[in-house]
Amino acid sequence: MGLLDGKCILVTGVLTDASLAFAVARKAQEEGAQIVLSGAGRGLSLTRRTARKLPLGADVLEIDVTSPDQVAEAARQLGERWDRLDGLLHAIGYAPPECLGGDIFQAGWEEVQVALHVSAYSLKALAGAFRPLLAAAGQNGGPGASVVALDFDATVAWPAYDWMGVSKAALESLARYLARDLGPERVRVNLVAAGPVKTMAARSIPGFGTFEETWTERAPLGWDVLDTDVVARACVALLSDLFPMTTGEMVHVDGGVHAMGA
Repeated sequence: MGLLDGKCILVTGVLTDASLAFAVARKAQEEGAQIVLSGAGRGLSLTRRTARKLPLGADVLEIDVTSPDQVAEAARQLGERWDRLDGLLHAIGYAPPECLGGDIFQAGWEEVQVALHVSAYSLKALAGAFRPLLAAAGQNGGPGASVVALDFDATVAWPAYDWMGVSKAALESLARYLARDLGPERVRVNLVAAGPVKTMAARSIPGFGTFEETWTERAPLGWDVLDTDVVARACVALLSDLFPMTTGEMVHVDGGVHAMGA
């Protein structure tokens, strides 16, 4: 019997099979979940191709999180498929090039608002659109639903991360407020703060190699930038019923770096 037997889960943010979201989708299927993926824009065809690499394949919804109409339509389509949504993985983030690189002053509001919209506000947009389906998982004595968002700990300033770091800080705060407002509907909201993993998104960050070089040295448990499975396991645990009274939490899966001093 798997941890997610019979659960219906939406996984966003899958582009390639090297992505953290793909690792979560694969692990969730292995644990018995029914999975639907989402993709957007030019990446939609790539998401569809990647979906075929999952053990059981998966259908793909088009969800551009900056389009309220598209988010609402995706919720309608998913409601025709499932009578509830047991889990939602938010693995969406983007910042224009001007928002990264080590100079916080080079980006203007035009670029910054894109980073905040896609990387932080989108969690509220998705949780709001799918709220009736999420709430349905906790009705009639059900165990409730779980929303999990992927994070990169924003309690400190990282080299080159700039406005994406600010966006992650907003995501962390937003998750706590969503946990407050969705809790009465038995919907949990938690974050998994992962260490650096060599994904397509990571390669777009200038100086990502610096994280690779130093993380293993600082992590008391060690760290492998190619290992997506350790992050996926934590997400699956939070999507399961193992933590029925945990919400508003940030779980670090980073080898212990967050707890170390300089």
